[in-house]
Amino acid sequence: MKWLCCQLGAREHYAIPRALLRGDLLAYLLTDAWVPPSSLLGKICGRESNLAERFHGELRDARVKAFNSSLILFETLARARRLSGWAKIIARNGWFQHKVVSFLRSQLSAIDYQPILLSYSYTALEPFRYAKAQGWKTLLVQIDPGPEEEAIVAEEAARVRELAAGWQPAPTEYWALWREECKLADRIVVNSEWSREALVRRGIPRDKISVIPVAYEAREVRGQTSEIRRARSYPARFTQERPLRILFLGLINLRKGVARLLEAARILRDEPVEFWMVGPLETAHASTIGNAGRVKWFGPVTRNEATEFYRDADVFILPTLSDGFAITQLEAQAHGLPVIVSKFCGKVVENGLDGMVLEEPTGACIAAAVRDCIADSDRLQKLAAASRLRDEFTIEALAKRLQKLGGALENSSHQ
Repeated sequence: MKWLCCQLGAREHYAIPRALLRGDLLAYLLTDAWVPPSSLLGKICGRESNLAERFHGELRDARVKAFNSSLILFETLARARRLSGWAKIIARNGWFQHKVVSFLRSQLSAIDYQPILLSYSYTALEPFRYAKAQGWKTLLVQIDPGPEEEAIVAEEAARVRELAAGWQPAPTEYWALWREECKLADRIVVNSEWSREALVRRGIPRDKISVIPVAYEAREVRGQTSEIRRARSYPARFTQERPLRILFLGLINLRKGVARLLEAARILRDEPVEFWMVGPLETAHASTIGNAGRVKWFGPVTRNEATEFYRDADVFILPTLSDGFAITQLEAQAHGLPVIVSKFCGKVVENGLDGMVLEEPTGACIAAAVRDCIADSDRLQKLAAASRLRDEFTIEALAKRLQKLGGALENSSHQ
């Protein structure tokens, strides 16, 4: 059974279409932008632009349909209309769905097979409606824990109002459209047990949900991995001159537990530790807080620059309040970093073996875990030595899981 993969953005470095291609299952990848380095757009944008990441060499010979020109027009008009926030998100999601359906109607209406149409949440409704009319199977990849996650963030925003200025919940129509997607999906894939339970609590049938973890392949560090691990070492004692260097990398927002991390930094302000905050700042006034201890703000970085931060840090931290999976855990492990993480995301870290799992992502709990690292650099060395990418998170493992799921969907159509 062939698959049509609809993907807005470069989510997970195109892991799903790559996995489908390896299993000879990918009929088409439909995406908003595709910028090969040799293309005119690729040469104009350069290797360090955001659009430079909108390509993967493994998919070079795959059938990819992108809407580059239309995307540029959409972004230009959105800027002229001063669209922002949820209005722009919903408009972009609608634009992408319209382009996908137009392509399906014009190019694939007469195919002699019935594919599985895979689409990510919040951009799936119109493609699913078309697919159902054609008798195709539909698979929704749910990127987050849905409305349950929003409720968690809303509670945090109420708790730390000084950091939450500008945060807005999704409009009612956003969740109404999502529920229609869920109804039209023959199967829903989530990336963690945490996400599955969150969806079940919101009324999605448990037997409709499959858990498939994300995959990560660190091509850019694969040849250096053993060297990185050999070079990673810790001082016998951390000092103010050589503090414990803790890396947070990703979106800097309330959902990721940043308010709790700043609380921990305040608790530890006299300890030999510094926190590196790397990524786009989505939290109001966070970088201006003067009593948050030794916190350094680096802003957004490219993937190559991110590799340098992973290499130079001592510990990676993710005190997230909710995540569909959190692929940064795998990126950190690819660099042999111990990981301090909350329970509210994909289960990657084995507590006490290659990192620490926080009982609760509170400032006090985070501070206690960091103090354990400061106090025992030998233990930190052992955690680092055990930190690695496991086979269950490879592209090959993802390909096998998708093939099995596709077989189940195909069998269900014959019953």
